[in-house]
Amino acid sequence: MSTRVENINKEIIEWAIIRNGNSLDDFYLHNPNVKSWIDGEKVPTVKQLEDFTHKVHVPFGYMFLAEPPEEKIPLPFFRTIDGKANDRVSLNVFHTIQIIQERQNWLSDYMTELALDTLDFVGKFGIHDDYKIIVSEIRNTLNIETNWASKHETWEKALDFLTNRIEDVGIIVTFNGIVGTNTKRPIDVDECRGFVLVNDIAPFLFINSADAKAAQMFTLVHELAHVWLGKSAGFDNQNLLPANEPLELLCDKIAAEFLVPEEDFMKMWKNGITDYRDLGKMFKVSPIVIVRRALDMELISKADFFKFYKAYMFAFRERKNKQSSGGDFYATAKKRVSLRFASFIRNAIDENKLLYRDAYKLTNLKGDTFNKFMTEYLY
Repeated sequence: MSTRVENINKEIIEWAIIRNGNSLDDFYLHNPNVKSWIDGEKVPTVKQLEDFTHKVHVPFGYMFLAEPPEEKIPLPFFRTIDGKANDRVSLNVFHTIQIIQERQNWLSDYMTELALDTLDFVGKFGIHDDYKIIVSEIRNTLNIETNWASKHETWEKALDFLTNRIEDVGIIVTFNGIVGTNTKRPIDVDECRGFVLVNDIAPFLFINSADAKAAQMFTLVHELAHVWLGKSAGFDNQNLLPANEPLELLCDKIAAEFLVPEEDFMKMWKNGITDYRDLGKMFKVSPIVIVRRALDMELISKADFFKFYKAYMFAFRERKNKQSSGGDFYATAKKRVSLRFASFIRNAIDENKLLYRDAYKLTNLKGDTFNKFMTEYLY
């Protein structure tokens, strides 16, 4: 006979449904059994309650709490529209932050145990420092020249190059557009373009890979600025614009100057080179970054910027919708996990300092897939 759970908390059930992003009426319509629990007509079995928790993505133990837990993200999340930061995000973003934080906590402890040095550039500058000086320091640390991007055939290759340089100095960079490996749980670009978790030994940058590559490049450097300023944050950067907040505005200035130096840009613009695509090819950034830079420097109006941006993003979404959802799983895994992070995982396993069970959880890979990734695709 199935064991039934008599002492369910109706408030917890309803909290879990709403937390998952569902309306109560819609959820009950498609899950009449759950409605019967709330109405007191039926009592769930343990299996039914477990199935419910899996559907709404909450731990089973939460069902026996006296009241809903207070869940907060460990960083301010800046909104472009009202310019304010808050600690409330959708469940998919919340769980993604948890995944990255778990990785950071493990790696920080492991690196501390190995007595590895902290990173002296983390938090090196403050909110009142000159953005051009910060850009110069970032370039020096990454060992790249002002015109570094022009040496690459495409801006996609420039993005890969920059990502590798960032990881080389000790920062973990992960790209993902879903929660872990769950394709049914996408991360909405309109809510989250990325976030950065800063500490002085293992900073983590997260980029929403569902976004256009054009925006990914800008988000990456924006997050990099946060590391040098020593501040964790998440952001939506709607229309590729920052929240109206001093820290976000400074990070945006740093990203713009890093990708498209003002002096070089103005020189070309004054020489009559004003086509966004031509300028994009010269700086090895996308046209959308160029038009954003032109707006920063008051060379075009906001109306012109929004017109171009909306057309560009519409075309991007059209192309994306026509593309197949398939791809090289392991190539994607490299981005989702980060090769630098994966190398620490492999070393810890080899040193008997990490169980396979825990390595599977930290990488969202398991079994033969995990072994193949670590042996064939890790460098």
